[in-house]
Amino acid sequence: MLDAATQAAIAADHAELTAIRQDIHAHPEMGLEEVRTAALVAEKLREWGVEVTEGVGRTGVVGVIRGKLPGQRSIGLRADMDALAITEATGLPYASQNHGVMHACGHDGHTTMLLGAAKYLSNNRDFSGTVNLIFQPAEEGRGGAQAMLDDGLFDRFPCDAVYGMHTRPGMPLGQFALRPGPMMAAGGVFKVMFKGTGGHGGATPHLASDVTVAMAQYIMALQTIVARSVSPHETAVVSVGSVHGGSALSANVMPAEIELTGTMRCFSKETQDIITARMEAYAAAIGQAAGCTIDVSLDWFARVLTNHPENTIVAAAAAGVVSGSDKVDTNLTPTTGGEDFAFMLEQRPGAFIFLGNDVAPDGKVHSVHTPLFNFNDAAIPHGVAYWVSLVRQELNLKG
Repeated sequence: MLDAATQAAIAADHAELTAIRQDIHAHPEMGLEEVRTAALVAEKLREWGVEVTEGVGRTGVVGVIRGKLPGQRSIGLRADMDALAITEATGLPYASQNHGVMHACGHDGHTTMLLGAAKYLSNNRDFSGTVNLIFQPAEEGRGGAQAMLDDGLFDRFPCDAVYGMHTRPGMPLGQFALRPGPMMAAGGVFKVMFKGTGGHGGATPHLASDVTVAMAQYIMALQTIVARSVSPHETAVVSVGSVHGGSALSANVMPAEIELTGTMRCFSKETQDIITARMEAYAAAIGQAAGCTIDVSLDWFARVLTNHPENTIVAAAAAGVVSGSDKVDTNLTPTTGGEDFAFMLEQRPGAFIFLGNDVAPDGKVHSVHTPLFNFNDAAIPHGVAYWVSLVRQELNLKG
């Protein structure tokens, strides 16, 4: 377990960090628009004596803490800052003041826990090497990790290893979970445009190229990709999320255009290629048969998140110091949720870990990306302690 002095110092900051977390929650910002959040992060880091660089990947912030002891090794600790386009329904006194935008994935908590670690580490620099605190924008599909990498993140702030953490609703407070190898899926979104002539659905349907029928055939064809093109030993998902076309005020009109959107998930580059190829092949075949054009646009916004085995051992050991090894699951079932921290793990070794968020005060588990989700402030000390413990594992911090 962590020594008593470290636990006491972390506990002493809990109220301050809770206030910060709830302030961030009340002022959510979408990806690459985290102007207020980034400014708050930079302000707190400077207040605590941390070297700060702003504007990394547009709205990203990096804090640097250098240890007092000799050593050249450096590590990165990463938290995400952005919110989601969801209307909050929690009724909390600190609920979102930005209508239609909400911290529904716990990024307010992630940012706060890394800030808490920054304060502790800045005040306790008895370690070797450098800790780079990476506050990333735009994790939710807007390319924040890649934006920071394109802005020279690891050239400007060298990291021998990089680590991330995410809240997990329903998992008991203080527990951790991870696994070596693929842990989170490659995630993508698709938009398919169906274009035809449209027409009068009652009088002259035979003269129209019917994009509605083509869309229906395409949706059904999508369901065969996982069932018949992907190996039964692989996990994959292709789901339709929205259909837009026509008008309820003109029920006798066959629309000339329909837009279809959805998402794809899988755990290998080979399966990604299969999904992409089949979606495009079905579009060409069905479009030709229906006499319309079907244009497919695919965006794989997240790669497969793959934990490096050695760093997974380090992360698990750090979590075990915080909560006990019996509360660290090192064989977590992979999840088809996506996480763009995967882009950083492609460039540097490291590991990603989940931290228990427990159940909500009403006794229910409110999943992330839902209007009722709220980060559990009781988890803050556990997350701060994990980061501190990880630095001790990696950089030989004493005390």
